[in-house]
Amino acid sequence: MPIRQDDGMRNPVTLRSSLPDDLPLLERLWQLYRHDLSEFRDTLPNDLGLFTPGRLPTYLQDPDSRGYLIYQQAVPVGFAFVSGLAIQPLRMAEFFVVRAVRRTGVGRLAARQLLAQHAGDWEIAFQEENPGAARFWRRIAAEVCPTGYREERRAVPGKPHIPPDTWLLLTT
Repeated sequence: MPIRQDDGMRNPVTLRSSLPDDLPLLERLWQLYRHDLSEFRDTLPNDLGLFTPGRLPTYLQDPDSRGYLIYQQAVPVGFAFVSGLAIQPLRMAEFFVVRAVRRTGVGRLAARQLLAQHAGDWEIAFQEENPGAARFWRRIAAEVCPTGYREERRAVPGKPHIPPDTWLLLTT
């Protein structure tokens, strides 16, 4: 069932659980997501001009994960994948909104809706090298956990050449 929130915006934000038929849409949005991350991870597209699907197929098949499409009005503007559904902590596995709606409140509303929908212990990772993500997630954590949250730095498994991720640990 879609979740909708307006919060004073002209164009409300809707989350919808992804369905198998959404695969082509998710794959296209995933390309935009991987392109954005390439700035921080020095990744390039393959010889066909495409970024690798990474963990996308895993999220779509894992019963411990759930995917969501983020809509503004009837237009898909992003996605989120939540894992840890069976055994907490919950993890914001991937979160993306297209550049055209960033800093308009769409991502904030979508993130808050996801955290509210899946109450419990959460872990949210980001790279400090991505200052927009760092500001965004710290703001969300402060809003949903006014009594506080913790931060940890953790090495990226199997990638010693990449700086450690920052993890926000919070309870909703």
